Amino acid sequence: MGIFKLLKEDIQTVFKKDPAARSTIEVILCYPGLHAIWFHRIAHWLWNKRLRLLARIISHISRFLTGIEIHPGAKIGRRFFIDHGAGVVIGETSEIGEDVLIYQGVVLGGTSLEKKKRHPTIGNNVVIGAGAILLGPIKVGDNAKIGAGSVVIKDVPPNTTVVGVPAHVVGKERKKIMGVDLDHHKLPDPLIEVFKRLEERIKKIEEILQEKCS
Repeated sequence: MGIFKLLKEDIQTVFKKDPAARSTIEVILCYPGLHAIWFHRIAHWLWNKRLRLLARIISHISRFLTGIEIHPGAKIGRRFFIDHGAGVVIGETSEIGEDVLIYQGVVLGGTSLEKKKRHPTIGNNVVIGAGAILLGPIKVGDNAKIGAGSVVIKDVPPNTTVVGVPAHVVGKERKKIMGVDLDHHKLPDPLIEVFKRLEERIKKIEEILQEKCS
């Protein structure tokens, strides 16, 4: 794909994934997530050309201007969008598929000091909620959804939703709206689920006590 077609596709991706986007000029001037991707494309090209220091300088400038840190060695697919973006960190050996949407505060981090694959691999059409932390060379399957604030340290199967610390599966076969599921705020809260189970057990205990006392 030519560079101009790629830039146009990046802009169109913003309109598809953010209903707040109103005009092309607004998207070009006011979306740090878009700026970070453009900086990364340059830095990644330089990284592959073994101009490693220059690539790191470009990514450092991008971090200063956007608040988003993407290592130039990270591999990122098409139609990737970072919404809001502040505090996002994407490590060196991260691999991200196509049509992925992530929110502010997301970290794709490593768990090893060895020079090997040590960051997550994200499949296609994945949504990662705000503040989620994914650690190590784990794999997140296609169409998966990571709940906001979750800590993911194990592989996530395709077509599943995970929440919690550590993250666990709470749903399968999620629905998509216009190709992108934006209802990440409707994920079940694991703490509320625990309280509901405790409430049910207390009710059962009360019923047993009433039967014995009557």
